[in-house]
Amino acid sequence: MNAPRLDRHRLPHHIAVIMDGNGRWARQRGRPRVFGHRAGSKAVRRVVRACRRLGIEVLSLYAFSAQNWGRPADEVHHLMDLLGEFIIKEWQEIMERGIRVVHIGAIRRVPAEVRSRLKALELASQRNRDMTLVLALSYGGREEIVRGAQRLVSRAAAGKLRPADVDADCFSRALYTAGLPEPELLIRTGGERRISNFLLWQCAYTELFFTDVLWPDFKVADLRAAIIDFQGRSRRFGLTGEQWEERDG
Repeated sequence: MNAPRLDRHRLPHHIAVIMDGNGRWARQRGRPRVFGHRAGSKAVRRVVRACRRLGIEVLSLYAFSAQNWGRPADEVHHLMDLLGEFIIKEWQEIMERGIRVVHIGAIRRVPAEVRSRLKALELASQRNRDMTLVLALSYGGREEIVRGAQRLVSRAAAGKLRPADVDADCFSRALYTAGLPEPELLIRTGGERRISNFLLWQCAYTELFFTDVLWPDFKVADLRAAIIDFQGRSRRFGLTGEQWEERDG
C-alpha cells in the first residue's frame, strides 16, 4: 500500500510550533544546554524556508515563554543573544522571500537592543505578504487572555463598550493575535504531550501533532509528515459528519 502523499491543495493556512527538546539534544551529546539552543536555531531556519516554499500563510513559533524567564540567567542571556543574531542573519532572506515578521507577547521584558532589532524588522517587513512569521516571545496564553480581559474591562469602564457587545469575536480582537487566522495545526517536538500555555484561546479547534523528534533534529520530512497527518483528519468543529458534508455541499 502506497504511503499518503502531501496534498498541496489542502495545506493548513496557519501552523504553530512548540520547539521543544534543545536541552535534551545537548545533554545526549554531553554539551551544555546553550549548545542545543544554537542547533535549534538551524531547525528554525529549515522550517521557515520549508513553510515559505510550501505556501503556508502563517507560521507561529513559540520562541520564549513567559515562564522561561525563570530559567538560569546565563541560559536566558544566551537565548536573547540568539534571537538578536537570528534577526541580523535572517533579515535579508526574510525581506527577499516576502515574509512579514510580527511578535506576540510581553516584549517589554526583552533586552532593549534585541527589542529594538525586532521592532525594526517588523517595521521593515510590514508590507510583505507572501508569509507571516509570528514569534511568540515572552508569551503566555493565560497571560494573553488576562491582558485581553483587562483591555475590554477598561473600555467598558470608559463607556466605550457594552457588556452585551462582548462575544468570541470581540474577545479575539483584544488578543495579541488579532487579525491572524487561528492555527489549524499545532506541532510539538520533543515527546511531551501538552501545549504548555501556548495559544490557549486560539487552539480551541486546532489539530495537535506530537512527535518524539527533538527540535534540533526536526527536518523538512518531519514537517511534511505532520502536514500529511493533518490532511488525514476529519475536522467538523462540533458537527456530525453528515452535517459537515451537507455544509460543504
